[in-house]
Amino acid sequence: MIPTLAGRIQTRLFVLSTVGAVLTALVTLVLPMSFKHAFLVLLAVAVVGVGWELLYHLLMQFRWDKDWPTLFGLVTAVPEGLLMWVLLDAGLVPGVPGPVPVWAFTVMFATVWLGQWLFVNGPMRVLFVKWRLRGGRLL
Repeated sequence: MIPTLAGRIQTRLFVLSTVGAVLTALVTLVLPMSFKHAFLVLLAVAVVGVGWELLYHLLMQFRWDKDWPTLFGLVTAVPEGLLMWVLLDAGLVPGVPGPVPVWAFTVMFATVWLGQWLFVNGPMRVLFVKWRLRGGRLL
């Protein structure tokens, strides 16, 4: 079953708020960021991610199967990460003061992104079997 737009948005928000939150808490222990600022960055990634899902949905309409190959889902981390870095560097993420060190952002973003991608493409398919049968919708 191909995930619907609503299903992809729900999945993104669910995985960011569970797996993403745990990974953010763990990686923040070794980063020069406070938990508050790290979780504000995670929240910004979730908000901007909904916009990305709309763009991805539009782009998928040009594919014959209306879906991304799994590898595309991993590679989308690059434009999403770059946009988040630009927003952070420009001071457009409310509540996150000053510039965030690029290495700290890269470690956090890559860890969370890879963790959520692995979860969605592995354990989530086993733990939430009906998720796939409802077009990716959790509810």
